[in-house]
Amino acid sequence: MNIIICGAGRVGYSIAKQLSVQSHSVTIIDQSSEDVQKISESIDVKGIVGRATFPSVLEKAGAKEADMIIAVTRNDEVNMIVCQIAHSIFKVSKKIARIRSQDFLNPKYGKLFNKIELPVDVIISPELEVAKSIQRKLEAPGTLDNVPFAKNKIKMLEIAIDKKCPLSNIPLNKLTKTFPDLEANILGVIRKGNFLILKKNDKLEFNDKAYVVINSSQLNRTLLAFGHEEKIAKKILIIGGGNIGFNLAKNLEQSTDDVRIKIIEKNKERAEIIANELENSIVINGDGLDEEVLKEANIEEIETVLALTNDDEDNIMACVLAEKFSPNKRTIALVNKSNYSLLQSSLKINDLVDPRMMTVSNILKHVHKGTIETVYSLLDGEYEFIEAEIIETSELINKKLKESNLPKEIRIGAILRKDDIIIPRSNFVFEKKDLVVFLAKRDQLKEVENLFRISSF
Repeated sequence: MNIIICGAGRVGYSIAKQLSVQSHSVTIIDQSSEDVQKISESIDVKGIVGRATFPSVLEKAGAKEADMIIAVTRNDEVNMIVCQIAHSIFKVSKKIARIRSQDFLNPKYGKLFNKIELPVDVIISPELEVAKSIQRKLEAPGTLDNVPFAKNKIKMLEIAIDKKCPLSNIPLNKLTKTFPDLEANILGVIRKGNFLILKKNDKLEFNDKAYVVINSSQLNRTLLAFGHEEKIAKKILIIGGGNIGFNLAKNLEQSTDDVRIKIIEKNKERAEIIANELENSIVINGDGLDEEVLKEANIEEIETVLALTNDDEDNIMACVLAEKFSPNKRTIALVNKSNYSLLQSSLKINDLVDPRMMTVSNILKHVHKGTIETVYSLLDGEYEFIEAEIIETSELINKKLKESNLPKEIRIGAILRKDDIIIPRSNFVFEKKDLVVFLAKRDQLKEVENLFRISSF
């Protein structure tokens, strides 16, 4: 597929890297010659220096032959104009734009985006996606991540294996016998920075991050099996009332009756705006790093602290201060620089949220062909959790799992068949219209598409 990416920032770079490895023909455009050179030297893509809103620059990038254009510059208006030009002049069939402004995303103006007005096929809003992701984490205390698949009937959980985990150091095949009615499938772990696909004789170890595919209805039971008995937090402090913090508070107000939310926002005007927009949340105008402001927010009684400002260092420090005031509370920090993960355990921060990877995952699911619906990326896209429907031309139909000749680094997690969730064993037989959630290594995605006989978008 011929793909043009406009914007050579961290998101543009990550998307280009993953698409290049998947053997797509990628051209990246940016006004910064330094950023373009950096990308061109490190990955196999074509770099163009120039303004992506200029038709001549898009033409030079091969827009006439492009199958897709992905606009992820820092400017919403630029991203929208790029899609307009790609549609009007070059007839590019699929156009994806990153849009951050809440005004553009207001449902009241939903008619703005269509083939006649502004032809953007897919809108990616990082702030809204991050807010939803954090809400899912809060709904599943004890997990590092909680990702819905198959109409929310299947979940992928990321679970930290601590010293209290009763499942550690037991071979996986024995776990199946110990919990015969538990509908869960442990597919792999991140161990010492590397992802390992686990086999039946492998064991979970202390400090692993396990990736488990489950029947959504067994969420609490699964967490108990892993030794996690944390209760859903009812007293929450959000530091930073920007788009992420505001949307998270708004979502929580709408979905939970008895949650008590406090927000600390440094900018007085912004604090007043969100205080008027929110119904039950308490908004405090002040600095989340000021101990007196934290005391005003009754930090001692808060159960979960979410540091969601635009400053990575402030978010890290806010979590450290919260732990100092009142140990054993859950802390989550928003960070854009991946190297902060090295400090996570020493600073006793429970979770770090990287908005870049959420944006990349959301874009990738629209790049994959046909019936692939949901993508969740691990380790900068080296592995992906994918959801795909088996169509009538798939060679998997009527084959047993053990006879399906799946590559060794593709693992089936769970299947939704009509309303039934199936955790497959070796004798499981695939059927047409099965919705399959599986794990695949990035360089095997072409084999995935062949197996599922996925048609082009």
